[in-house]
This record gives sequence, C-alpha cells and structure tokens, in this order.
Amino acid sequence: MVNVGFIGAGNMGYAIMKGIKGSDMAEKISLFAFDPFQDAMVRAEQMGVNTVKDGSEVVSKCDYVFLAVKPQQLDEVLAEIKDEVTKDKVIVSICAGITDDYIASKTIDGAKVVMVMPNTPLLLGEGATALAKSDSVSDDEFGLVCSIFGSCGIYSVLPKDKMKEVIAINGSSPAFIYLYAQYFIDYAKSVGIDEKAATDLFAKSLIGSAKMITDSGRTLDELITMVSSKGGTTIAGLDKLRANDLNKAVRECCEACTKRAYELSK
Repeated sequence: MVNVGFIGAGNMGYAIMKGIKGSDMAEKISLFAFDPFQDAMVRAEQMGVNTVKDGSEVVSKCDYVFLAVKPQQLDEVLAEIKDEVTKDKVIVSICAGITDDYIASKTIDGAKVVMVMPNTPLLLGEGATALAKSDSVSDDEFGLVCSIFGSCGIYSVLPKDKMKEVIAINGSSPAFIYLYAQYFIDYAKSVGIDEKAATDLFAKSLIGSAKMITDSGRTLDELITMVSSKGGTTIAGLDKLRANDLNKAVRECCEACTKRAYELSK
C-alpha cells in the first residue's frame, strides 16, 4: 500500500483524490489530507480520505506529498514541512511557475520533485495535465504520479523548462475558453435566443470540435476548411476574426500568462 498525501484539499486537490478513488489504483493507495478550511476536510472525509492535523503530519505519514496550494501560500507550507522532508519522499507540486530547484532550496538538497500543471476539468474526470520531474525522481516514482493524473483525464510529459510556457495551453486555457463562450452566448441573448439553448448548443459545439481535433485525423486548417463554404456565413465570420487580429490577442494572452508564471517563480 502506498501512502499519498495532500496539503490542500480544495477544488484541485479534491479532484485528484476523487480521480484516485474512482480508479483501479484505489485499492493500492491510502489517501491522507490536510486543509486549513474545515469544509474541505469534511468533504475529504466523506470521500474516505484520512484527515490529519497539519501539513507536517501529511509528510511524515506519506510517500508522495501533493502540494495542492496556491503559489503565494507555498513558502509558508514549505517552512512548515521542511523538517519532515527526506530524500525518499516524492513532492508533487501543482503550484504554477514553481521549479524543482526552488522547492529543494526550501527543503533539502536533491529533493524529489514532480512539477504538475493540471486544470479544473479534473473535477469531471476530463483533466489535461502536463508533468515534468527532477532528475532525482525514479521512473517508477514518476510513473505512479503520471498514473494518478491519468485516472482523471489525460497527461503529457514535458521538459521541465517548458512547465511555465504550458500553463497558457492547458492550465489557464479553460478560463480563456469560458470567456470566449460567454461572448457567443451574450450575442445569442442579444438577438433573442434563449440563454440555455445557446449555452447547450455552443457547449456541445466545443465538445464536438475538440473531438474532431483529437480524433478526426485532420489538421486544424483542414477542419476550418470543412466548415467554410466559399462566400458563406463562416467565411464572413472568419474574415472579421482575422481582421480584428484574433491571432495577436491569443498570443498576447499566452505571453502575459507565461510572464506571470516567471514572476511567481522568483
């Protein structure tokens, strides 16, 4: 039995624990958690997670420790747990922008660190998670962490020097997509279309379009062409998006996201 602990049992920590509980791994893993908010602790207990009194106890009891906290809270957490961190513990950080070297500098030299960028669709078992590891993490240890995220979605392994850049692609992108969706639904309401109908239609269009990207075997250019009849409605809309430089807006959005990740890492 492998002991896996969570410091932070909010939405992301809860989603990962839920994924483990609903997978084939559940019989092989004992879950422990601490969160300063009682509601989060109660929710974890209701799922069958062992709750403990503080973060240090999580580390002392567990082989793998998930730091499911905000980057701004990390220094306080690392200061609390550093005396319990040993070279056989695997620390799994979901803190945006934080490197393995930074965590080692606050705990012990050669700390085993897995860096993770998940996203909130983990809550529905539809997560998309990017992972990288420090050299001190063994392939077996990394494999277990990858399997955990595979239990609640898909994952991709990246070089660790790309973990800040990927945040815009999967970590923050759900919010960007929701904003994009909001503007389409606002338009629908403005022309008298029922909000629920518009939301259902647009959401299903997003789901179907995503499946076409992953499963059709066609390139993005080919998929755009499939929808775009010469002189038709889609072309008219695409011309406006291009005229208003959607490409520039998206690039600047991603660059701002990445810039902030580098600021958080300092």
